[in-house]
Amino acid sequence: MRTSIRTVAVATTAVSLALLATACGGDKGTDSGKGSAAPSASATAAPAAEALSAAELEKLIVEQADLPGHQVQKAKATDVVKPETVSTDKASCKPLADAMSFIATGGPAASAQRKAIEVPKKTGSPEDALGALAAPVTGVTLGSYEGQGAQQAFASLKTAGTDCAGGFTITGEGEKAKVTEVAPETLSAGEEALAWTVTSDVDGEKFVTKLVAFRRGNTLASFSTISFGGEVKELPKAVIEAQAKKLG
Repeated sequence: MRTSIRTVAVATTAVSLALLATACGGDKGTDSGKGSAAPSASATAAPAAEALSAAELEKLIVEQADLPGHQVQKAKATDVVKPETVSTDKASCKPLADAMSFIATGGPAASAQRKAIEVPKKTGSPEDALGALAAPVTGVTLGSYEGQGAQQAFASLKTAGTDCAGGFTITGEGEKAKVTEVAPETLSAGEEALAWTVTSDVDGEKFVTKLVAFRRGNTLASFSTISFGGEVKELPKAVIEAQAKKLG
């Protein structure tokens, strides 16, 4: 059942279902999402920052020891989708599509990715087996940016959340998927944060993704949570809190 993120992406909503395919095998501040695209006053007042290296991000991204009750996997280079393979019918929606697709928004200097799979409690019942298949899987992406790049990437996500609230179409390697709604949620993390419930239509069935982004200095963290069951009811708070703690 081991399938690369890129391979599964073309037949799913914004590549995100590929997180589930790889999960089945292989390697063991407050913001409602609405408002203008301009960075906050505190963000624009901050001095230009030097980007962290990929090696530094690898030390800062969540690991197995940070998340009890989860299985944490490192994404291989061949699993990560290339930004140019994902497009949207509305240009302003591209940052959302990237965040849903395990891609660091806005062309960072370096990035790192993990998959965090919630491990259900086992009692041996058939219901537990089905529950394991529907366990939430969160793709975690860190991006580090030069200068004001992180603030600009965050602002582009904020704009996308507003402009694309009524839906948009994503194309991944020639295959299209329809997002029908992007609804804001409330989250407090980092210096500024955004969260949404993203509803997509997959062959006539509703598919729900929880999407989160927060900025800490010149690092932007994004989280995309999905499940084989098709619906995720809550934001991945444990994963978000663990990542926020590591970023300081």
